[in-house]
Amino acid sequence: GVWPFLQKANIIGDMRIRVADPFQVNQGGQPFCGPAAILFELIRRNPVRYVQICQQLFETGVIAGTTQTISADSVLRQNSRGDLHMEQADWMILATLREAANLLFPVEPNAPPLFRNMAGMTKPWEMLGWCLQILGYSQVQQINVFLMQDQNALQSIDKVLQAGGVAFALITAEGLLEDKVSLPLPSHWVSLLGDVKLDKNLVSFDLYTWSQKQHLEVDVEKFKKYFWVAITALPISDLPLTQAQNQGSLLGSESGIVKVVRSIGNQIKRLLGKT
Repeated sequence: GVWPFLQKANIIGDMRIRVADPFQVNQGGQPFCGPAAILFELIRRNPVRYVQICQQLFETGVIAGTTQTISADSVLRQNSRGDLHMEQADWMILATLREAANLLFPVEPNAPPLFRNMAGMTKPWEMLGWCLQILGYSQVQQINVFLMQDQNALQSIDKVLQAGGVAFALITAEGLLEDKVSLPLPSHWVSLLGDVKLDKNLVSFDLYTWSQKQHLEVDVEKFKKYFWVAITALPISDLPLTQAQNQGSLLGSESGIVKVVRSIGNQIKRLLGKT
């Protein structure tokens, strides 16, 4: 491989764990919440492509996206050593996505926290791009929740999820997830999983963040204060909706993942040379 300080055996082990349980994707101590949410959805919806991306990136330093390539430059590959603050397979993909999108700040695993946070900030247009390049979903949309009637925004998000698509939200984590009084500033990306319910006073839904599933229930006013932007994406337009729903249902369920793991185990061995 082209990553001199990443161990092939470790990456293979990490991959097996994540294919069996996508919730194991973990940004750890790095500010990679946006790429982590994208990677989580990739694994649970298309584990075969996840395996292929890992192989491409480990062997060549390049991800073949839907319409363009995403490269890990030599500096990033040389700097990927020591305490990465996460598992190697996650670092390899998340750091590559983050570094390739940055214009000013390099990604370094052990840089001071201020510089790591500046290098790790994910913008909505980057999430839109990764939905296309990594997930292969061409019907992408940005919903500025803070400008809309919030219930209408959630209803739009729920329709996309019901149709087999994905939805990511930019929130103020301290105020929405940690129940702290916080300045209303966008700080964290999560993946929305469904079970959306809303009434006059309460909003609730399931989400993925920090390597776990959470069920969030908050009052409408707190939701309006701390929920900023949503990115939604549906599969390519020529994929029938029923097929997209079936695909999302299969790969998003525990039993479906177990079935997929059996076939992917052999593919991992073949692609990465593990016997």
